[in-house]
Amino acid sequence: MKADYKTNVMRILDKAGVEYVPHSFAVKNAVSGTEAARLLGVDEKKVFKTLVTVGKTGKNYVFVIPVAQELDLKKAAAAVGEKNIEMIKSAQLLPTTGYVHGGCSPVGMKKSFETVVHSSFEECDTVIFSAGKIGYHVELSPQELKKVIDYKAADIIAAAE
Repeated sequence: MKADYKTNVMRILDKAGVEYVPHSFAVKNAVSGTEAARLLGVDEKKVFKTLVTVGKTGKNYVFVIPVAQELDLKKAAAAVGEKNIEMIKSAQLLPTTGYVHGGCSPVGMKKSFETVVHSSFEECDTVIFSAGKIGYHVELSPQELKKVIDYKAADIIAAAE
């Protein structure tokens, strides 16, 4: 289903001339990424979640990984040159990024943070991630995303057990 209005993320993409497809589904509260993929009717391998962390140095980092996967904190820390990192406290998400849990997007955060995507991100023709509001997503190519945020790719997910 097409989004019925523009989120700030969509306005940023429009301003940058980025081609994207908006998606939305009706929910009141945050849903898991795999549930979002089901509601969108797409393969969960192309749907990504945005995670915000804080390093030992106090710097924040953004990691974008497939919704069905878990972030490996050791691999993530190594990818950004930190000794260790931890997930940002839930209460700090909104003041740090401008986004709420379940609606966090790598595009349009209050500040620009170093961003790392999982290596599978660049193997997808298109990827889907939050458009900055619960129930709203954007689909675009990884190359188009490079027009608005700088990111690098790395193996940052936990190994399957």
